[in-house]
Amino acid sequence: MNEAFSVDEIEQLFTRKDGTYSFARWGRPLAPVVFGVDDDTLGYLKDAIAQTVAVTGGTLAETDPELGANFMWFFCTEWDEIASVPDLEKLVPNLPDLVNNLNHKDVNEHRMFIYDGDGAIKMCLLFLRMKGDIADMPVHVLGTGETFQSLLTWTEGVFNAQSPIALVKENGICIVKPQFAALVRGAYDPLMPPSSGDASHALRLHPRAEKLYRDLMQ
Repeated sequence: MNEAFSVDEIEQLFTRKDGTYSFARWGRPLAPVVFGVDDDTLGYLKDAIAQTVAVTGGTLAETDPELGANFMWFFCTEWDEIASVPDLEKLVPNLPDLVNNLNHKDVNEHRMFIYDGDGAIKMCLLFLRMKGDIADMPVHVLGTGETFQSLLTWTEGVFNAQSPIALVKENGICIVKPQFAALVRGAYDPLMPPSSGDASHALRLHPRAEKLYRDLMQ
């Protein structure tokens, strides 16, 4: 795709399988913490997180005044490992059921959002099992892709057929594709609501994203 998203395309990005429209963005700065990686990996990962969050027009925070950390990454080699993470059951009350479900589905990633009173994202828990394709992915690619998918409440499976990121062959840098970057930046416009269950939200988002895309491509 080499053009901005249409209204219908934006609507589909946030339309669930049951036909409902469900959009939310973060209502506060992201304060990440990462568990289960070595220091070298952590450095590359945090750089990728910061560069991707910049697409929203914001920056990372050292801490969240309410939660301490609000963007939590958990790396493991087997899903059963997350059941032993101290105090995780306080954030995920049905933690044993979640572990069983992830094992049953045999997936390698799982993302949970927690919302504030306005429906905006206030916390994201990201679980990654390092098996298959995800284990072979360069750290900066993994960090960019997973962070981007955590910036808005995209509909399930929306990136199965289209990746929102790309590698620049000349320098190996991983970037967010312009049309996706413009859409996210438009969604974080202060005049836009932090959450919406009405498809008319796509109508309001479209002109902002289209203008930002044109500006990026000039």
